[in-house]
Parts: sequence; C-alpha cells; structure tokens
Amino acid sequence: MDVEELLWAGADAQAAALRDGSVSAVGLTEAVLRRLDQVNPVLNAFRISYADAARDAAKAAQQRIDAGERTPLLGVPVAVKDDLDVAGDVTGMGGRPQFPPAERDSPVVARLRAAGAVIVGHTRVPDRCLWPFTETLTHGATRNPWGLDHTPGGSSGGSAAAIAAGIVGVATGSDGGGSVRVPAGACGVFGLKTTRGLIPSGDDEEHWHGLSVIGPLGRKVADAAAMLDVVADLRAALGEGDTGTYRAAADADPGSLRIALSWRTPLGKPIIEAQRKRATLETADRLRALGHTVEETDPPLGAAPLPQFLVRYFRGVSDDLATLPHPEWVETRTRRIAAVGRRIPDGTLARTRAAESELDSRMRAFFADYDVILQPGWTGRQPRVGRYHGRGMSTTFAGVSMGIPYFPTWNVLGYPGAAVPVGFDSLGLPIGVQLVGPAFAERRLLSLAGQYERAHPWAGHRPAMA
Repeated sequence: MDVEELLWAGADAQAAALRDGSVSAVGLTEAVLRRLDQVNPVLNAFRISYADAARDAAKAAQQRIDAGERTPLLGVPVAVKDDLDVAGDVTGMGGRPQFPPAERDSPVVARLRAAGAVIVGHTRVPDRCLWPFTETLTHGATRNPWGLDHTPGGSSGGSAAAIAAGIVGVATGSDGGGSVRVPAGACGVFGLKTTRGLIPSGDDEEHWHGLSVIGPLGRKVADAAAMLDVVADLRAALGEGDTGTYRAAADADPGSLRIALSWRTPLGKPIIEAQRKRATLETADRLRALGHTVEETDPPLGAAPLPQFLVRYFRGVSDDLATLPHPEWVETRTRRIAAVGRRIPDGTLARTRAAESELDSRMRAFFADYDVILQPGWTGRQPRVGRYHGRGMSTTFAGVSMGIPYFPTWNVLGYPGAAVPVGFDSLGLPIGVQLVGPAFAERRLLSLAGQYERAHPWAGHRPAMA
C-alpha cells in the first residue's frame, strides 16, 4: 500500500505494515508530518508538532522493529491531547500555558513512548477542556474536516479532527462529560470512554471528582483497542476476568447480546433531530440483524445523575482553577463556572460522591438483564464555528447541554461508553451512536463495535478536504 494511502488505513494497519516491512517507521512518520503541515493551517487541529523529535523516535522505533521487537504501536505515529504532559513541552489546556514545560511525561505518554509509538504533537482543546466544541479566545477555532464551518466537537476536538483528516490513525482523548464520545461522533471516528481507573491519569486520578477519564480515539475500532493494550492498567484491565488483549476483542464475535435501546436522559426525553433519530433506529435494526436482541427500555436512574454531574463538574472546575498561578488568564465563562463551584461545600460534595453507590446498585441490577445500552449521540447537528463565541457561562452551558444529554450519566457512574459512526446527515456531517456497558466491559463494547464495523464499515469514507 502506498504510504499516503496508509495514512487513511488506521494505526493498527500501519503497525501491521511496519511489522511486515512494507513501510518504514521513518517513511510513515515523514508522510504524517507532510499531511500535518498540509492540512493543519486549515483545521487548527494541533497546537504544536514535534517534527524533529518524531523523526528521532521513528529511527529508534525502526531499530527495534529490525531487531524483531513487536508492540501494538511500535513505530506508529500518534497524537496527544493537550491535557497530558509531554516532557519538554508546556501543557496548554486551551489557553496561555500556566506552567513551565513538563519535566517528565504523563503516565500515558510514558507508556506510549515505551511501546515505541511516535508522538507527533499536542492537539487542540477548548479552555480547560470544558466544552463540546474546540474554540478558544487564545487559539481560535478547530474545524471539522467534514464541514469546515462546523465544530469537530470537544474537548478532544483536535484529536478527532486529526484522525478524520488522515493525519494520524489514533490519538489520546479524555472524557469528563462526553469529551471523547462527542468529538468522535462529530468527526465520524471511533472513540472509547474508559472505565474509571482503567488508565492511569498521574497525579490527578480523580480529576473533576471522578468524572474525567482518559480514552483513545481511532479511525477504526482496532486502532483504539491497540492503544488500550498499551496504556491500560494491567490489573484493572482484567475486568470481567478476561485476560485477552483488547485488540483481540475487537476481532472477536461478541455472541448474542441483550441490548437496551434507551431514549431517556436525566433531562427527560430530549428533542432529537429526525435524521439522527432515524439513524439510531436503523442502528438498532442492524444490531438485530447481527443476532442481538434489542428492546426499548430505560435504565432506572431518572433525574438522579443530573445533580451528581453538576456538583462534581462545577466543583471540579473550581478546584482546577485554584491550582493555577494565573486564573485570570482563563476565559471569563470558565471563571464564572469556577465561581459557582466555590460555593459548593465540602459536605455537599462528599454526600454527592457517596450517593453514586446507590445509582451503581441500580445499574448492576439493570445489567443483569441487559448486556449493553444503545443511545443516540448528538441530538442535533454539530454546532457551527462561532456559535458560542463570546457567550457567557449560562448561555453556553444551557446551549451545549441540550445537544449532548446522553453522555454525562456514564461519567457519573464511571462506566465505559463507545462512540460508533453510523452514517451521515443531509449536509454530509457524521452521525454517531453510543454503546454503554457496565464497569470494565471494554472488551464487550470493542467486540460489539468491531462486529458492527465489519458489517457496516465507515473508515473508507473521507471528507471532501482529503
């Protein structure tokens, strides 16, 4: 396969090509850097690229390949969201850097390096990773490769855009209320919000009081699975007792699963754009055709996850800003969120965290009857760039909440959720759905998503800008 075509094949296929010698790590990295230079001025997906360091890493990776070493991402170029420390670079978090360049890599970046992955740059995020769009007063807007007037989502918007545009096949993301699943759905790539505790986060293992976790985004299911094999904690990865690799799970037959099609959120049943509702129903029919049972039913949670999320989100943002040497540098609406969070007493936060166990008990009973939950992704079209430019906290928060109500519940409970591309709307923008499982059911979700992908592949589609 031509190296330029290999950019669109995904990280797992790139790893296979590196193993069989049909491409070199240096040649693949050079192709990635050329593509990055070509499209990033339009997309604004990367804050910075590490061209020289990537070339050095590619040479070292090729030596390991030539010596017979094998890892899931050896020699494969990857992108890192700008919320993880990369040694020698600042971590921008969407605004003016608050701290000096990092002296060491974050645990995830260190694991990627140890596995021989070639880190090519830091990808864009919204201010402090707060929003489901990637646009800041400091750095401007990141754009969706499928429609440059539209957002790629957020907060992992730069990572999703970089994959959708054929720059890299896999990238890191993080998800505190949908921030992996939202941009994956917006850009037509696969994303996996992982179980709380599966991937080490470093010094802040309870970021936003347990809401936020790290997760991979990939062009295909196998790409995210390969990254998970590199970065997941081995003990936590045992999950349901299965010691197989995540990459193997992506190819495995999931068996006949009991799937709950759920329309209700903590905000009730939201208004869903007709073509996105049809896409969800069609996905249910496709899953039935694959041998699964799909029934319309809702988890027994009601509105309870809403205050759980709000308390932890607002207080989490407040605690985050309290660590900054220059909180005045962040956007006004970010400071307003922090001001609300400062009013939440420690006792209220403690009671909120304690109440999670009761919700978990309800869901354990629900998952005794169902294996997976199917839900819509975005309720409407991806917002246009600039829609929330200069807007205040209340307007922005209210506006985005109506578009993504299906995501935050699973951050409250710490459960895994997969964003799966299922089609395109009338403007050619991607449509996605969400698959949710119980804690540490990543292999189950990867198997189901992989089966769906084989029957209804999405990676062959390319945006017009390609």
